[in-house]
Amino acid sequence: MSDHELTQAELFDVFSNARRRRAVQYLTYQNGSCDLAPLVEQVAAWENDTDLEAVTRTQRRRVYISLYQTHLPMLEDHGIVDWDPDAHAIELLPSEDVFEPYLDRRLENHRQWHRHYLTATLLGTVAVVATWLAPVSVAAVPLVVLALCGIVLAIALVQHVSRRPDLEVPFDPA
Repeated sequence: MSDHELTQAELFDVFSNARRRRAVQYLTYQNGSCDLAPLVEQVAAWENDTDLEAVTRTQRRRVYISLYQTHLPMLEDHGIVDWDPDAHAIELLPSEDVFEPYLDRRLENHRQWHRHYLTATLLGTVAVVATWLAPVSVAAVPLVVLALCGIVLAIALVQHVSRRPDLEVPFDPA
């Protein structure tokens, strides 16, 4: 285990791998400690974008081997976790705020934003085609385009705010 404070370069190196980021993220959700089996299950589910119940034996085995042989020893060497391979026990060591900026945020609440943008695009296409086909005044076309731009802007703002839980709102909506 390392006794020195991690440099930014070391943190980038450690968290350059998605599996290590996910392992540490899961440990933070578990208040800093867990056994290997539930960690393997959750990381495999995240990687395969599936529910825990749908994770296959092959997916679990692939994650288990790499965590056991590579990623957990590396996290331990850098002083991020205390890993007991015999007991399969893992404990998160430093404060989460040291490496929180390097972790994937909200893995369990991952929204598929491309669907919202696709919906806005389809609505826009329908609106533009409708303005061409229907006898609409020329003055209505800019209003349709403005409304579509507003919808895309609203989706982008909601996406940005949802990915920034630390963002402070300048006013209290309550």
